[in-house]
Amino acid sequence: MSQKTEVLYNAACPICSREVDHYARLSREAGLAIDYQDLSDPAALARWPLDRETAARRFHLRKGGEIYAGLPAFIALWQEIPRLRWLARLLSLPGLHGLGCWGYDRVAAPLLYRLHLRRERRGAARR
Repeated sequence: MSQKTEVLYNAACPICSREVDHYARLSREAGLAIDYQDLSDPAALARWPLDRETAARRFHLRKGGEIYAGLPAFIALWQEIPRLRWLARLLSLPGLHGLGCWGYDRVAAPLLYRLHLRRERRGAARR
């Protein structure tokens, strides 16, 4: 099974795209072949066992056939990027990991998803 790392993210989200662009830059600088895929690209999304809504709700990463979502996906990505390994180690600590998962799952991800839906509604209204 391939150990290729693939990231699925919402490039239409200004916050998400800014953050993932930073990770992509760090990946390139480190010579890492991480494939960053925009969920709005139908061909990219078709390679994932996720529908568009599920994909838009959280950050996803696939490595070795296993899919990670939320903070575990970020940690798996940070573990690969030399300049961010410290962050992966920090947020893998038992107390911080639980708190980080709670914060991402209960606060950050739902907020970003609501903003995503609002942007989509505004875009549909302008058409």
